[in-house]
Amino acid sequence: MADDILDAIAPEELGRRLQIARKAKQITQQDAADHLGVARTTIVAMEKGERRIKPLELVRLTELYALSLHQVLRAKRNSNRLAVELRAVFASSLSVEEDIEPYIEELEQLCQDFLELERLAGAESSRRYPEPYDISGVPPERAAEDCAVAERNRLGLGDGPVLNLRSVLENDAGLRLFYLNLPRKVAAMFGFTEELGACVAVNRNHPADKRRLSIAHEYGHFISRRGQAEVNVLGRYQRVPEHERFADTFSYAFLMPASGISRRFNELRRARGGKATVADLCQLAHVYFVSFEALTRRLEYLKLIPAGTLDRVQQGDFEVRKAQEMLGFAPQPVNDHVVPVRYQLLAAEAFQRGDISEGQLVQYLRTDRSTARELVARLIGPIKVDAAGEVGSVQLDLGLSL
Repeated sequence: MADDILDAIAPEELGRRLQIARKAKQITQQDAADHLGVARTTIVAMEKGERRIKPLELVRLTELYALSLHQVLRAKRNSNRLAVELRAVFASSLSVEEDIEPYIEELEQLCQDFLELERLAGAESSRRYPEPYDISGVPPERAAEDCAVAERNRLGLGDGPVLNLRSVLENDAGLRLFYLNLPRKVAAMFGFTEELGACVAVNRNHPADKRRLSIAHEYGHFISRRGQAEVNVLGRYQRVPEHERFADTFSYAFLMPASGISRRFNELRRARGGKATVADLCQLAHVYFVSFEALTRRLEYLKLIPAGTLDRVQQGDFEVRKAQEMLGFAPQPVNDHVVPVRYQLLAAEAFQRGDISEGQLVQYLRTDRSTARELVARLIGPIKVDAAGEVGSVQLDLGLSL
C-alpha cells in the first residue's frame, strides 16, 4: 500500500521536495544520512531522484524535517506561479538554490496550507484589497505620500500610530503574512496569485521595528504593483529604481503620516519653548513603534528638523536603546509567530473538530507538540475561576455556528 502511494509522485519531484524541506530546517545531507543510517551519497541520490526512497525512509525523513506525509506527497496545486515569480526576481548576489529557494517554497507551502485550513472550516479569506493605485506620471515620493493617506483612510486608521500593523493588514486588508527565518540580507518577500492571494514573508530575525517597515514596504508594492513579485534585499541597488523609491517612502508615510507626526512633534516642541530634544525623538519613535533612525529620517524628510540631524547624533556616543531604557520606554510586545492568528485559530478549530490529527496540527503550526498543545489550550480553553474559587478552563467550540 505504501509503495502504491509513492508511485503517485515522481522520484525527482519527491527528492526535490525533501531537499527543500531539509534546507529549510538547516539540516545537512550528512545529518540526514546519519538519521537513516546510510551514506551521504544515498541522500544525494534520493534528492536527485536517482535512488527510489523506501516507505520507512520517507517516514523517518519527514519526522526529521518536521513534515507530514500529506505535505510531501500531496498533489501540487496550480498555484506555483508564486514560487516561479519570486525566483525570477532574486538578487544576483544570492544563490536561488542555496539561499532563497527553500524560503520561496516554504512561503508557497504556508499559503497552500492556509487555503487548506480555510477549506476545512468552510471560511474563505476576506480579501479587502484596494483597487491598484495608478502612480504613473507622478514623482514616486509624492505618489507614495498620497497613497499612504488614501490607504489609511480606507482602513479607518486616521493619522495616528498603528498599534498592531500585522493584525491590521491581515484582518482588514486580507494579506497572508508570515514570519520566516530568512537570510540576513533578505528583509521580506512578496507575491500574489488569484488563488493564494497576497502573500508576504518577513524576516523573523530582524528587530520588530525593522519588520514593521518591511511589512509596510511590501504593502506598498502590493497596492501599486500587485502582479509583480518582490524580494526585498538590503543594499541591493546602487541606483534605487522608482518602484523601490515609492515603496520606501510609502512605508515611512504609512507608519508615520505627515499630519499626525507633525502635530505631535510640534506639540512636544511647543512644550519646550520651541526647541525639540533627542528625548522628544525617542518618545515619538516609541509612540509610533519605529526605530529612532526611521523617525529621524522621516522628520528630516518633512523638514521638521534640520537635514543631517541623524548623522550628527550618530557621530557622538549616543546609544538609542540605553536612552529609551533611561526614559522608561520598554520594547513593545510583538507577535512573532510564524503564522498569523487567524491561521492559528483555523488550525485549532480543525484539530478540535477532529479534521486533523495532533501530528498534522504540529505540521500546520510549524512548531513542536508541546507548543502546539499550549497554543490550542490558550485558544480554546481560557482559564476561569468559579464562585467557589475553583480554577478550571472554559471549553470554547470555535466552530459553533451562529
